[in-house]
Amino acid sequence: MLKKFVVSALLFVAPSIVESKLPEISAVQVNKKLQEIMHEHASHKKMTPQLLQRMLTNFIEELDPTKTYFLESDIHQWLEPSDAFLEKIGKEFQNDNFQVFEDIHATLVKAIQRRKALELKIDLSNLPKHVKAEEFKDMKWTTTTDELQTRLLRMKALQHDATMKLSPSAKEKSLQRIAKRQAIFEDEMQEKSVSEHNKRIYSYILKAGAASLDAHTAYFNPDEATQFMINVQQRLVGIGAQLRDDINGFTIVKILEGGPAWSQKELKNKDKIIAVNGEPVVGMDIVDAVELIRGPEGTSVTLTILRDNADTGKEDILDFTVVRSEVVLKETRYESAIEPYGDSAIGYLRLYSFYQDADSSSGSDLTAALKKMQEQASLKALVLDLRSNSGGLLSQAVEVAGLFISKGIVVSIKDENGQIQHLRHLDEEKAWSGPLVVLINRASASASEIVAGTLQDYGRALVIGDDRSYGKGSFQTFTLNAAKAEKINPEGEYKVTRGRYYTVSGRTPQLSGVFSDIRAPGPFSESDIGEKFAKYPLENDSIKENFDDDLSDVPASQRSKIRMLYKFNLQPKLNVYDTYLPQLAKNSAQRIENNKIYQEFLKGLKKDNKDADKDEDEDEPSSEDSFAKSDLQLTESYNIVKDLLYLMLKENIDDHKSSSTMLRNFK
Repeated sequence: MLKKFVVSALLFVAPSIVESKLPEISAVQVNKKLQEIMHEHASHKKMTPQLLQRMLTNFIEELDPTKTYFLESDIHQWLEPSDAFLEKIGKEFQNDNFQVFEDIHATLVKAIQRRKALELKIDLSNLPKHVKAEEFKDMKWTTTTDELQTRLLRMKALQHDATMKLSPSAKEKSLQRIAKRQAIFEDEMQEKSVSEHNKRIYSYILKAGAASLDAHTAYFNPDEATQFMINVQQRLVGIGAQLRDDINGFTIVKILEGGPAWSQKELKNKDKIIAVNGEPVVGMDIVDAVELIRGPEGTSVTLTILRDNADTGKEDILDFTVVRSEVVLKETRYESAIEPYGDSAIGYLRLYSFYQDADSSSGSDLTAALKKMQEQASLKALVLDLRSNSGGLLSQAVEVAGLFISKGIVVSIKDENGQIQHLRHLDEEKAWSGPLVVLINRASASASEIVAGTLQDYGRALVIGDDRSYGKGSFQTFTLNAAKAEKINPEGEYKVTRGRYYTVSGRTPQLSGVFSDIRAPGPFSESDIGEKFAKYPLENDSIKENFDDDLSDVPASQRSKIRMLYKFNLQPKLNVYDTYLPQLAKNSAQRIENNKIYQEFLKGLKKDNKDADKDEDEDEPSSEDSFAKSDLQLTESYNIVKDLLYLMLKENIDDHKSSSTMLRNFK
């Protein structure tokens, strides 16, 4: 039986893992492991021609991710295979015959020799100027040797330009490291040891096969599995920054809130790290660079970075020293605030992830924060901010949604066998019964989409923000037990998409996301972020709505007893906001249109989206700095809430109703 990690702990968008230690695995085990993965998968149960074609493409990209070895003509037969060819390799695959992958690898070995010959022709004293990193994103395969040589030339120019910022000795060391890194890769690809060669090929086959199923199914080598658990548990000692290898250094694409880099306020997104403690890292493998940056808690690390200077049009070289510490801190899991509103207030809660440990949870922490705010002021409404919350524990999504509804289904999950299980909130008491707004953006994913979507379904909340959320409506399990993360299978581990989740209306946010009731654009509103931009995403579907819980997933013998205890005071489907929504949307659109600062912000976003170097869900829009000084999206959300309170109060006065009667409409 597989060691399954808790399903809910994998309900989030996780970063990719880099290449590492080879697994101890044989040809027979490759097929066996892929069959295990497909048996668990939500959609794909056997190897099909479509999956084989994806697998061939993935394998080629695993071998040559920078597209600097193969020509298109080298690999065309595998990129565009005939039906007969796919049928042939399918039969071979069933018999543990992976000759086609050996053929691709042999082609790479020849391509390595061609690249070496081309590089000998490069004149390092006459490299092109002003080469930008963005031209190496989303590249196509080159079609001629001249095209390939030009790509190598421009890549070399980019690397050399980065090293020019270093001292002469450091520059030479970086260039040597770049050459060494390439030599190590090429030596590995030409491995003489049959055993090591086979393990490497089998590892690539497993990676390519798992990735062919959907965007979130993946195979991990032993070291990658360890790194994945760090990402899941969000516990490590370092500086708290996500990096991207841009060939000419490591670009900071995200500074994690609560980490030491975030606390010190010196490092910024788009800073490019070129040295760590004086050690040049240009050309270094990202795994090695990260290991240099991480270290014991309380120790310091000095980063040398390049930062664009808008005034001079050049890059500044800066040194920053950061004290390493625990990256995720309890006090930054959420935050609360009170926005004055006449003689009362509007409450604000921002949740950064759906978490739980021995001492606290997102649900209990928000409950305590709400109680404290209600003691401090007379709250008339609440804003729940889930922007850029990429998810977390499924159980906590249920608990957080349950703060605002009485008893009822919060989310349903359908597994790989089509079995549906409903997750319910069982407490009829609410932490907050009044007007509620949920604020989202395109980076709100998974558990965030459950909360936003279900509260929207029940009519308990207005959803405001970007046009839609991320669109991840699937859940995964992992073969590694989180409590025994040190006992990693030497054959490697994997995570697999088991099924989809659905909000109470029967819809899944898969691909589409949760749509805002009122659009108030933020920094990500023009970015190509979301599941629909992922490779091989799971398709969207639906199940029947479950506002009237029929307890169909409960054993028949227990339904009558449970019905007596459960089926009263269920959360009804409300329509409180329906009357006000057209006017609220109209007012908001007019405010945004007449707000010169907001309009300049939106124009900047469109320009950023057209010109900036982006990487789906890693890169931050360059307008973020100005946005951070004035959170226009949040300000507009407050304006919408104030409009709502005014319209509700006006209607109640006209109808001779009291304020307490107004709040009862939400119960």
